[in-house]
Amino acid sequence: MQRCAAVKPVFDSLHSYARERVLVTGGASFIGSHLVELLVAQGAKVTVADDFSSSSRENLKSVSGEVDVLEGDLRESAFARRATNGAQTVFHLAALHGGRGYIDTHPVECTSNMQLDHVVFGACAASGVQRIVHASSACVYPTDLQDDDNRRLLLGEADANFEEPGKAFADGEYGWAKLMGELQLRAFHKQHGIDAVAARIFTAYGERENESHAVIALIAKAAARLDPFPVWGNGQQTRNFTYVHDTAKGLALAGRLSGFEVLNVGTARHHTILELLEVIFDHVGWRPECLDLQVDKPVGVRSRAADNARIKELTGWEPTTPLGVGVARTSDWYVKSATPERLRDIDRLLTTR
Repeated sequence: MQRCAAVKPVFDSLHSYARERVLVTGGASFIGSHLVELLVAQGAKVTVADDFSSSSRENLKSVSGEVDVLEGDLRESAFARRATNGAQTVFHLAALHGGRGYIDTHPVECTSNMQLDHVVFGACAASGVQRIVHASSACVYPTDLQDDDNRRLLLGEADANFEEPGKAFADGEYGWAKLMGELQLRAFHKQHGIDAVAARIFTAYGERENESHAVIALIAKAAARLDPFPVWGNGQQTRNFTYVHDTAKGLALAGRLSGFEVLNVGTARHHTILELLEVIFDHVGWRPECLDLQVDKPVGVRSRAADNARIKELTGWEPTTPLGVGVARTSDWYVKSATPERLRDIDRLLTTR
C-alpha cells in the first residue's frame, strides 16, 4: 500500500505513553484487554469504549479503578464522539468478528464493520485525535497467495494494496471489510492529517480468547477429552500463531509512529494444525486414540504467516514467545476458567463470537 508520509523509527518508546490520554475501542475484548493492561502499566490514562457484546468486564479486572469504561455502540455517532473526546491516541479494536466458524457464517455482521470504522474515524477527526492505530487483519491479503501448502510464503505489506491490479483480493466479507477500513483510515490521514497505522494482526492467541478461535477450540476439545478428536480440515493448513502479549506490544509500539503506515503484527513461523495439536497434547498430558479430520468444515486459506521486517525496522518489535510457552500459559488459564457446562457446549461455541 502506498505510504502517504514518512515515518520515524521508534525503539523502546512505550514509556512515552506516560500521562497520555488513550482510548481503546473494544478494550474489554481478548486482545484489547491485554493492550489496556500494557498501556496502564506504562502510565497512560486509558478509556475503554465497548458494547460488551462479545467481551467482558472481567477481562479488565486487573486494572479496575485505573481505567474509565464507557458502554455503548460505536456505530452511533453521539457515543463515538463522547468516547473520542479528549483522546490523543485511539486504538480501534472494536469490530464484529470471531473465528473462522463465525466469519464464514455471519457475512452480514462482518460487513457492518465498514460502518463502524467510518463512524469511529469521523469522531476521531471531529475530536482532534492525533493518531489512530486500527486493528486490521491478515484476512486483507489476497487468498491466491495463500492457497498452496508447500509454498509457505511470508506475506508482506505490499502484497495487499489499492494501487496495483490483483493486490485487492481479500479473504471473504470480513477480509474485504477490513481492507476497506484501511482505505478509510488512509483517507482520514490524507484529508485530516491524523497519524495513522493499519496494524494487520495475524492469528493471535492467549488467555481470554474464546472457543471460536483455533487454539482455544483445540485446547477446549483436549480439556473435554474428546475421542475421536474433531479437527477442522486435514490438519495440514498452517498459521503463524502469535501470543497475545507480543501482539499487544506490537500494537502499542505502532502507536508511537507518525505519518501513515501499514504494518504486519505476527510471527514469521508457519505451524500446521497437527503441529499445534502435538504441543497441546504434550502440555495437557493426554492424547486421543483417533483424530477425526473434518474436511467439510470451514478452514480458510491453506497457509498464512507474516513478513514482519517492516515493523521490526520501524519499532524494533518482533515476537519473542515460543509456541510451547504461549500454549502452556493459555492451556493452564483455560483449564482453570472453563466450566463443565462450557465444555459440553463446545460445538455451539465454535461458531459464535
